[in-house]
Amino acid sequence: MSALAQARLAEERKQWRKDHPFGFYAKPVKAADGTLNMMVWEVGIPGKQGTDWEGGQYKVMMTFPDEFPTKPPKCKFDPPLFHPNVYPSGTICLSILDEEKSWKPSITVKQLVLGIQDLLDNANIGDPAQIDAYQMFKNDRAAYDKRVKAQAIERRPR
Repeated sequence: MSALAQARLAEERKQWRKDHPFGFYAKPVKAADGTLNMMVWEVGIPGKQGTDWEGGQYKVMMTFPDEFPTKPPKCKFDPPLFHPNVYPSGTICLSILDEEKSWKPSITVKQLVLGIQDLLDNANIGDPAQIDAYQMFKNDRAAYDKRVKAQAIERRPR
C-alpha cells in the first residue's frame, strides 16, 4: 500500500467525519482482524429528494488503488443497479471516475458521492454501460421510471 494513498485517505476520512452531506455515509471497511482497511470504503448514497430514486439508500463499494490519488477509485453498486450508466456487474460509468476523462487527484470522496448521487437521476445516455437499462430509458421512459421507483423501495433503509 502506498504511503501517499494511506495519508490522503486518512485525511479524507477526517474531513468526511467533520463535514458530510446529510443522509450519506462513507467508512473504511473492517479487515478480518478488526483493523480498518483504508483502501476499501463502504458508502451509502441516498436517492435525491423529489426524484424517482428518493427513499432508497444505495450502497457503493469504493476500492482505492495504490496509485490513489493519481488514479481514481473503482466504484461499484452492491447490489448492482438498473441504470444506463451502471454495468451489470455494478461498476459505475462516470467521467469523474475515469482517469482518461475527468478524474483529477483533487477530487474528494465527498465530491465523488455527490457526483454518483447526481448520476442516478441524470443518466448520461451518451455513455451507456447497461444495454437493457439504456434501451428502456430511451424507448419506454414510463417503464424505466417504474423500475427505478421499485429499486428505491427495495433499498429503503431498515
